[in-house]
Amino acid sequence: MILIKDITNYMERLAPLSLQESYDNAGLIVGDPSEEVKGILCTLDCTEVVVEEAIQSGCNLIIAHHPIVFKGLKKLNGKNYVERVVIKAIKNDIAIYASHTNLDHVEGGVNFKIAEKLGLQNVRILQPKKNLLKKLVTFVPVEHGQKVLDALYEAGAGQIGDYKNCSFRVEGTGTFRPTGGANPFIGTVDQDEEVKEFRIEVILQAHQEYMILSALKKAHPYEEVAYYLSNLENDLAQVGAGAIGSLDEVLEETSFLQYLKDAMALSTIRHTPLSGKKIQKVAVCGGAGGFLLNDAIRQGADVFVTADYKYHEFFDAENKIIICDIGHYESEVYTKELIISYLSEKFSNFAILKSQVNTNPVQYF
Repeated sequence: MILIKDITNYMERLAPLSLQESYDNAGLIVGDPSEEVKGILCTLDCTEVVVEEAIQSGCNLIIAHHPIVFKGLKKLNGKNYVERVVIKAIKNDIAIYASHTNLDHVEGGVNFKIAEKLGLQNVRILQPKKNLLKKLVTFVPVEHGQKVLDALYEAGAGQIGDYKNCSFRVEGTGTFRPTGGANPFIGTVDQDEEVKEFRIEVILQAHQEYMILSALKKAHPYEEVAYYLSNLENDLAQVGAGAIGSLDEVLEETSFLQYLKDAMALSTIRHTPLSGKKIQKVAVCGGAGGFLLNDAIRQGADVFVTADYKYHEFFDAENKIIICDIGHYESEVYTKELIISYLSEKFSNFAILKSQVNTNPVQYF
C-alpha cells in the first residue's frame, strides 16, 4: 500500500522543500499524508476544472507545479477560485501537493526539462546558489574509519559535482577521560586515554544534515561522538536558478526562432531585435527569469529563453543577447511530463496521469 507521504517523500528526494524560495509554499497543501494513493494527476496549475478531472479519473492526489495557496487563507467561503479549489478538493478527499521553486532549482528539474526539449548539450545550472553547503568534521578510531565513511557516503555526504565519496582524512591522536556514568567503548572510567584516530572531513548539502548526523551516530563506535559542522560559502553547482547549454549545431537567428517555436509548440515568441549573430549557446529559465539576464550574458549565451518580460526590460539586452519570451505557461507546461517520468520510475501500483486541461490564463487572438 502506497501512502501520500511515500509519494511526497520521493518527490522531495528530487526537489527538497528546503530549496524553495522564502516566498514559496511548496509541499502538501491539502490532504492527509497517511491516506492511501489511488491515482495521481500531474498538472501545472490546480484549478477547479483540474480537481474535477481528478475526480473523474479516480485520482486522489494532484501534483502541481504552482501552489494553489500562496498567501494565508483567513476564510474558506468560496469567494475566489483559490478557496473554491481547496473546498472542492477537501470535499472529495483529494490531496494537493506542489513542487515549485524547489523543482526549478535542481538538476533534472524544470529548467533541465526545457533544455532537454531544446536538445541542449552540456547543461549546467546558470546561477548556482550559495550557503547551501556544510562541512562535517568528526574523529574516529582508525580501525573504524572506513565503516563510518561508508555510512556517511550512503547518507549522501561527500558529493562534489560529478564525484562521489569525496573526503579528507588525516591520522592523529585523540585524548579523553571517561567520567561518572560513562560506558566507554575504549578506555576506563577516571583514567586518561589516548587513541589513534582519523580526523575525517566531508561536505554535505544543508538539507541532508539530519540524515547524515543520524548515520554518523549510528555507525560510530563511541558513546559520545565528537563532531562539528561549519557553513560554507561555496557555490553549490547542482542547485540554483536557470540552466545553460549548447545546441549541437550553430543556427541562424531566424532558424533558431523557428526551432524554438517547433520544439516548445509555441504559437508566438516575443523577442528583442535580431542582429545577424549565430546562435549556439542558450540560457533558459522557466517562468519569470529576467533576474538571470546578466548571468546569461556573462556566461556567453547567445539567446535567453524565458517568460514574463515587461516592455522596458527588453531594452536590457543591449544587443548583447537575444531575449525570447515564450510565455509563462508555455515555458513550464512540460513540467507535467517531468513529474510523470520521475514518479513512474518508482511507482507502478496505480495510474499516474497527465492533466489534459490547458490551465493557461493568457490567450492570444
